Amino acid sequence: MALLRDEDAAKLREIFEERLTGDVTLVHYTQQESRLVVPNASQCPSCKDARTLLEELSATSDRIELEVHDFAAELDGAQAAGVDKIPATLIKGELTDGRVRFFGLPSGYEFASLIEDIIDVGGGSSDLAAETVEALSGLQKDVHIQVFVTPT
Repeated sequence: MALLRDEDAAKLREIFEERLTGDVTLVHYTQQESRLVVPNASQCPSCKDARTLLEELSATSDRIELEVHDFAAELDGAQAAGVDKIPATLIKGELTDGRVRFFGLPSGYEFASLIEDIIDVGGGSSDLAAETVEALSGLQKDVHIQVFVTPT
């Protein structure tokens, strides 16, 4: 079952065609779905939907590539990427190295943020004010920022 409605996928195609000037890779860490229920094994109830959503999203533009990794089978790679929970999606572009990331299912309010981040990474620009860009360029060390999205 598709998660994106046909009209939404068509609108995303238009938006990406207009605004993406560079390629974007969505690096997704997930868990392979199993029919077995293993006691004391960690389950990921939103992994299947997250992967389906990203597959549908990447199909809307030739500039968006989806790279899927099994978290458990590729734990060393996940840890090297700073991924410690799933589902996790890193957004990579020509000038970014996956520092923009989503943990959990990017649906609802988070979906709009995901789309804007893909556009920012793939368009080489953001909606930040010039003063903000100037202030950020003066930072002398890395800053770790986490944004939590909730409708309330």
